[in-house]
Amino acid sequence: MRMPTTFGLNQIVSHGFGMFLFAALMPHMRESIDISPWQLATIGALTQLAYLAGAMLLGLLGHRLGTGRLALITGVTTSTLLFSMSQLRDPVLITLVLTCLAASAAISWGCIVEIISRCTRAELRSTYLSCASSGTAWGYAINGLLILLVVPLLGWQSSWQLASLFGALVVGLTWHLLKNLHNLPPSHIDTREAVIPTSRLFATIIGERTALFACLICLLVGFTTMPFSYWLNSYLDELQLPAALGGYTWATVGGTGMVAGFITGKLADRKGHGTALMVIFSGFALGLLAFIYDPSKFALVAGFGYGLMYFPMWGIVAGWVNQQYSSTATMQISGICMVAFGLGGTLGNLLAGYIRESTGSLQHVFLVLTIASLLLVMLAMVILRSNRKPSTVIPPATNAC
Repeated sequence: MRMPTTFGLNQIVSHGFGMFLFAALMPHMRESIDISPWQLATIGALTQLAYLAGAMLLGLLGHRLGTGRLALITGVTTSTLLFSMSQLRDPVLITLVLTCLAASAAISWGCIVEIISRCTRAELRSTYLSCASSGTAWGYAINGLLILLVVPLLGWQSSWQLASLFGALVVGLTWHLLKNLHNLPPSHIDTREAVIPTSRLFATIIGERTALFACLICLLVGFTTMPFSYWLNSYLDELQLPAALGGYTWATVGGTGMVAGFITGKLADRKGHGTALMVIFSGFALGLLAFIYDPSKFALVAGFGYGLMYFPMWGIVAGWVNQQYSSTATMQISGICMVAFGLGGTLGNLLAGYIRESTGSLQHVFLVLTIASLLLVMLAMVILRSNRKPSTVIPPATNAC
């Protein structure tokens, strides 16, 4: 488990810190930095665009660069930028740094997908990928500890500095892991097309079912999860429910995500990716169905379903794609999947805002999200049925590591 642990630590740094630490520390930072609401909105929009740009660049150009080298470069870049956040006071510079952190996070995950797909035995691939992707949930938890333990004693600046120090340690562990991987002898030969030419990448996405379904899944996951996370606390407030309920719900999300990666990844490797996708999507849909029935009683159930689905989903989908495509092609398709996720999240939030403005309530927003989650269950059913047909498992590529 050394490989998924190391790359899970990378996810803590790139996504847990790089993407979400600012939001956690923002109430404390505003005491010494004058950031207006429109600047915060701009930061949110630009970081999403940067994440999409990083994912797109990886999908189009990542195969021309060494993923091991890119993983180390993004690690060093992220660690350096995290430290710089403790020194900055200018909102413009803060925006620029957070934008770079978002792009680096997207590139980092794509590199992880390629390396694990290339260097791991087929029967362990989804377990490793989903464990690595669940590192983001661990980042959520660590952010909470930083707020509770570090900020009151040492200030918000120390949180960024500790995150940077942790990132530097992870870079060292990653370098040591990659050095050992490169020293391993090649094992099996992969006869699949190594790289999808850029001119054919989007045609492949549209014309081949596995790639298309992977992008559709990510589109729907973005459509459902991003509005859920953005509007949940507002909806609970609209219903005049205790503010602590939102906190408990997000604690449930993080706690579930911390363990869901290993369990659902094992399920995917042993029982098939369709089965794992059915379990996590059904859990998410049932949680939302219970939530719209009675938000006060079932908010924690919705949080459980969210954590069960969102964090390991990335690894399970990447492992499923890798059954048909080479490691480099899987990385390319994963880049486009991240773009689809971002577009889905944007569309979902825009629709949620329109519904809120039109009806004056968020009730119908969560009804729409529930319907979309049922579409995910339907996609999982189609994948599950197709996986029952006999197929040949293709071993990792030559020159894997």
